[in-house]
Amino acid sequence: MLQSKLFCKTSKEISKETESVSGKLLCRAGFVSQLMAGVYTFLPLGFRVLQKIEAVIRENMAKPPVNGQEMLMPALTPKESWQKTGRWENFDALFKLKGRGEKDYALASTHEEVIAPLAKKIIFSYKDLPFYVFQIQTKFRNEARAKSGILRTREFLMKDLYSFNAEEKDLDAYYDKMDEVYLRIFKEFGIRDDRSKNKITYKTLASGGTFSKYSHEYQTVTESGEDTIYICQKCFVAVNKEIKEKSDICPNCGKKTSFEEKKTVEVGNIFKLGTKYSLPFGLTFRAKDGKEKPVIMGCYGLGLSRIMGAVAEVKNDKNGIIWPRNIAPYLVHLLWIENNAKVRGAAQKIYDDLQKNGVEVLYDDREDKTAGEKFAEADLIGIPFRLVVSEKTLEKNSVEIKERIEESVKLVGQSRLVKLLKMV
Repeated sequence: MLQSKLFCKTSKEISKETESVSGKLLCRAGFVSQLMAGVYTFLPLGFRVLQKIEAVIRENMAKPPVNGQEMLMPALTPKESWQKTGRWENFDALFKLKGRGEKDYALASTHEEVIAPLAKKIIFSYKDLPFYVFQIQTKFRNEARAKSGILRTREFLMKDLYSFNAEEKDLDAYYDKMDEVYLRIFKEFGIRDDRSKNKITYKTLASGGTFSKYSHEYQTVTESGEDTIYICQKCFVAVNKEIKEKSDICPNCGKKTSFEEKKTVEVGNIFKLGTKYSLPFGLTFRAKDGKEKPVIMGCYGLGLSRIMGAVAEVKNDKNGIIWPRNIAPYLVHLLWIENNAKVRGAAQKIYDDLQKNGVEVLYDDREDKTAGEKFAEADLIGIPFRLVVSEKTLEKNSVEIKERIEESVKLVGQSRLVKLLKMV
């Protein structure tokens, strides 16, 4: 991609409403643009990151042990479904609107009210269970406060998976598998480190609601977060504010301990729904003994745009964002620093070679920017590798290469460049 043609611009000016580190960086670097409070456009760079995050999640949801089937449910939903679960009256964040004939609708903030009546058309017998379906879709929540960039928005992209089981023990086993998969996903995004006591993203005990003692949230530590967790200094398991008691006994390890308080943002959650949503819709199955029993459900959510924001919160320095390679918008940021035909021609050839060999590259071909401006923007955008072509590098038939997470630079021969980049 030619940077001169890229549909975004870096900026020093950002909305005063943007309070989070990630919000400031993503707006300045041209990844997102704010339309209004809590609503953002994902510009080409940001959309590429979002697509990379989506690909990692989709792959993990479709393969064993998850074995989810992808589908897409509507965002526009009828009032009657929400009335059956009591959430039309009791869910404060629900966006409500009227259509023709004064008919009431809701923009879905979650999809239990859609998936349960849908499953009723498919599940009849124990032979139809278990099954697991997921979607990646835009959700809407009428948040009271939306000032943390894409960490807390009124419109956001989310993956939600629903499990349907005949027995509670089957739900328990699947729930544990999903927990393992979630932790692996957060490692892939660079926001989880099991080798360290500082795990960055913590599996956090939360209230379990009507069906189980606990559910689990996945909370990423950041000063821009609006949640608070408490980390046990014995077992390093976290609990959220809702279930934190004044007692110094950890609900996980049962030991007397102290808790470390951290500000966080929630990037995912898993719930054992049980029969909470199957009963209102009459979602039952005929068991082996011939009796009708309610289907047991589970729900597993991941906030894609929140994950993008959380990564930017964690992976940055004073100069800008530092994207992990697997979700960076491009692998390579190529630029030249002397505006003459020889240097530009060499840079163009390298750009063509990289593209031909499947290396994702953003080429800063702009002639109205100084070397200092190009370097500053490259650091701000945070692409993993920066390549610089200059008269000095051409004297050695080389390219200067610098990894975004490193301070040092080195020269690499042009003939070895593609092979080197394809190996990382």
